[in-house]
Amino acid sequence: MFSIDETKTDQEQENTSREEISQQDQDEMEMEMAGEDKDLEALYEETLDKRVTSGSVVTGTVVQIGADHIMIDIGRKNEGQAPIREFIDHNGVIGISVGDEVEVLVESINPAKGIIRLSKEKARRIKIWDDIFKAYQENGYLPGKVVERIKGGLTVDIGIPAFLPSSQATLNPVSENELEKMIGDVIDVSIIKFNRKKNNVVVSHREVLEREKDESKKKLLETLAKDDVITGKVKNIMAYGAFVDIGGIDGLLHITDMSWGKLKDPKDKVSTGQEIRVKVIEFDPATEKISLGMKQLIPDPWEGLEYRYPIGKKISGKVTSITNYGAFVELEEGVEGLVHISEMFWTKRVRHPSSILEEGQEVEVVVLGVDQDNRRISLGLKQTSPNPWELIQEYYPQGTVVNATVKNVTDFGLFVSVDDNIDVDGLVHVSDLSWDPKVKNPRDSYKKGDVIQAKVLTIDPDSEKFSLGLKQLSPDPWTQVANEHPVGSIIHGKVTSLTDFGAFVEIRQGVEGMIHISEVSSDKIDSLAEVLSVGQEVEAMVLRISPENKKIGLSLKAMEESADKKTAVTQDKGSEKVGTNLGDLLKELQDSKTKS
Repeated sequence: MFSIDETKTDQEQENTSREEISQQDQDEMEMEMAGEDKDLEALYEETLDKRVTSGSVVTGTVVQIGADHIMIDIGRKNEGQAPIREFIDHNGVIGISVGDEVEVLVESINPAKGIIRLSKEKARRIKIWDDIFKAYQENGYLPGKVVERIKGGLTVDIGIPAFLPSSQATLNPVSENELEKMIGDVIDVSIIKFNRKKNNVVVSHREVLEREKDESKKKLLETLAKDDVITGKVKNIMAYGAFVDIGGIDGLLHITDMSWGKLKDPKDKVSTGQEIRVKVIEFDPATEKISLGMKQLIPDPWEGLEYRYPIGKKISGKVTSITNYGAFVELEEGVEGLVHISEMFWTKRVRHPSSILEEGQEVEVVVLGVDQDNRRISLGLKQTSPNPWELIQEYYPQGTVVNATVKNVTDFGLFVSVDDNIDVDGLVHVSDLSWDPKVKNPRDSYKKGDVIQAKVLTIDPDSEKFSLGLKQLSPDPWTQVANEHPVGSIIHGKVTSLTDFGAFVEIRQGVEGMIHISEVSSDKIDSLAEVLSVGQEVEAMVLRISPENKKIGLSLKAMEESADKKTAVTQDKGSEKVGTNLGDLLKELQDSKTKS
């Protein structure tokens, strides 16, 4: 059974090399070779010389299989015999047949009794030690099967048990689980130390792998060229890409060369140990730097994109990322478009795209624009449904009287809904609530949930404005007053307030005129309160009126002047100059109106 000095550490056994084999081991080996059993070289020389003597290793032919022995013809008068147990495998099956050739060691020859004793096992062991010595001398390899996990490494069967330190098992450090997985594998090993007397052999699989890697690397450097397509194995993965072993040389597969699309993590595309096909993008033999690419193996998806995605086309995609200004949607591998926040909803103000969409969600979008040169696609989410502004314009044209529900009351007006199926809010501005200018706070008269009648004033889909009015349901009192009371007519009203510059007179509800202090009396007055009071009924002449500006100028003084001139006209009726005087009076009245 194979044994090693278990007091040594793995590192001490690993550091033992061919150069460190002691002179004593070599002397012992030479003594054995010169001893009674003879050395391997002498034994093989005897075999080659066809001299069958004790200690010879010869090739014979099986002539008979007995209960205890195998009879083998080795070219002498008598056949030799070998124990049958040496030919039985671990399953109990005899692994040889009559007529088979077998290599055996001549243990002894007894001419008197005609007995020649042979051993297949001893011949095999001689051959194994010869192979070990030869592999050691020539830096060759021996095949072996990993049979078990032991302290510090593995046991490898190379004909005899050999010790494979864990540090010599692979190119890189391995875990206990990885060593266990090697059990049963057939591997090539090199001999780094042996002692035949102690039956110890230390082997290395790492040396074999390193030589193979060096040979592969040398060959690859001689043949590799830019644009070559090769197969490699992912060695390790970093945040910026992956290193790929392409045969003794590691090339860098950058994350930007893994896919035409955007990758957040290289692990989303490749995994450690995975075999992948890559293209050589750049190669510098002097520095041995190699840049690799995966996406270069497939056509650029942006080529001809404008034909595959014409403006207005409705397509499906997956949300890949969300920002403050919108969401990116993948239409196909390597092609992403942006749905701007303004293109997500027709009417609602979206504070953040995450309130509408989430990463990984499948959505339908409409192509709004394609910039192939800059690799940009503009997409719209709201365009997949009808534009409610166009619907509201179609169903509720200007002038339509509607029943509206108050959704919100503000200082500047009412927000109302006219159709539950169309998500558009209209605005009744405070100035359109009543003809009465005194109505200034909508909260005094309306609350959320009230149902009111209103008239559609304007709908502008481009600027998204929908205006309605309540006062427009009744005639404009200012227009009525203007029609009923032209300039020069007498109007009746009530004084509502006095100011330093004049008096305000209510003509009817919502319509007020003003008598400027200069139009109160022909006589000089210091205060309006001397001649007028709030609540006083007055008659005044209309000096000017502007329905558009909601202004009426009144005059008490003009009333007096008009009355005085009428009196003067009456007194001069008999005069020949009556017509002339009346015309002069009218002209003067008109001049005074113009001046006022």
